[in-house]
Amino acid sequence: MKVTRDGRPVTVEVTADGAGLVSHAGTALIAQVADTVGLTGALSLRLAGIKQRRRGHDPGRVIRDLAVMLVDGGECVSDLGAVREQDALFGAVASDSTAFRMVDRIASTPGLLDAVRLAHARARARFWELHGAPERLTLDVDATLITAHSEKEKAAGNYKGGYGFHPLQVYLDETREALGALLRPGNAGSNTAEDHKTVIDRALAQIPAEYVESLEILVRADSAGATHGLVDYCREGNMRFSVGYELTEQVRAAILEIPEDAWVVALDQDGSERNNGEVCEITNMVDLSAWPDGSRLIIRRERPHPGAQLSFTDHDGYRFQAILTDQPDENIAVLECRHRQHAHVEDRIRDDKDTGLAKFPFKEFALNEVWLQIVMLAHDLLVWTQALALDGELTKAEPKRIRYRLLHVAGRLAFSGRRAKLHLQDTWPWMAELLAAFEKLETLAAASG
Repeated sequence: MKVTRDGRPVTVEVTADGAGLVSHAGTALIAQVADTVGLTGALSLRLAGIKQRRRGHDPGRVIRDLAVMLVDGGECVSDLGAVREQDALFGAVASDSTAFRMVDRIASTPGLLDAVRLAHARARARFWELHGAPERLTLDVDATLITAHSEKEKAAGNYKGGYGFHPLQVYLDETREALGALLRPGNAGSNTAEDHKTVIDRALAQIPAEYVESLEILVRADSAGATHGLVDYCREGNMRFSVGYELTEQVRAAILEIPEDAWVVALDQDGSERNNGEVCEITNMVDLSAWPDGSRLIIRRERPHPGAQLSFTDHDGYRFQAILTDQPDENIAVLECRHRQHAHVEDRIRDDKDTGLAKFPFKEFALNEVWLQIVMLAHDLLVWTQALALDGELTKAEPKRIRYRLLHVAGRLAFSGRRAKLHLQDTWPWMAELLAAFEKLETLAAASG
């Protein structure tokens, strides 16, 4: 093979005699975050009962390593090998068979998957202590379709003609954290109120109780959430709701009666006026008696971009969308803009599909339920790393960018007595960011005692 050095071609001889080399040195940052927020310890405590022998692998460490592997870009249990072969940096990592047995034990033992969720919640509480808690809680609920390329338990055809699973997830918009997930067959309904209630219950259990009691909670969903079961559940739980609403014949008839001067300019995410967008409240023009008291119906109209295909709900060159909410006494443009921020959930799901959600590796449904929870752990480990250790654009970067810039950097591990030093390439463009991240975590660890 040929490379260039000082402008001259050089022939490279490839050998397998290197020592002390690590190829994913930056991934140690993710493992360190898991330790710093107490996730590793909480998992070890909750899963201590399934450790099979005194000198066997710690089950909590196994689950942590699987989550770290997913952040690093792995897709299945066998990808643990990339972490296992760097034991000098990551410690003893379980074999593929051992990791599979741990997942199987959690799946088959009543209460153990809930124990993993409790450990997740404990780590979240610690993260909020370190980073600060949000001032409000916006729970974004959405589902996605995951293709299964082979026969798997409860995989089924979906409404788009595909085949696989239809998980439902909840994310916290203020922090980008993953709060809850529910694995479902591919043919699960989009507007199943009981599923929405189940996954929101899981999400609320992830939030420290004092914040659930003291902060305003808003549940956001697309039109799949516009069910009486869900909005009644929100009202009973002292939560506000903001859901997409179908453009029924009654709504379309009301839109035609809106005076032109009743429309007000919509807002962009930064609070500036939105070009081509206007909003209007039609609560008093339609019958909302079947919905909870205080429900409001807000309409947005916007001219489609050039070349967009019109639908039967479009009228007079405008595209219309409706939202149902019970948020009181605020500018309707603010309420509509806040609802539109539900689109952030698409970014969260896309990130998760790049962090283990794109495929469910096991044949058994119960094992894939455990896998989904590990994906949620991986999601939060990355979010927590960005919040606690990174600055600038990297705090919001997608997983692939974090991997290419920080996690997959090569290094050389040198030992001297009881100390070790990880040598990283000084010319790497993002070396300063990586070193600063490790230093921040060391400072947090020292402050925590």
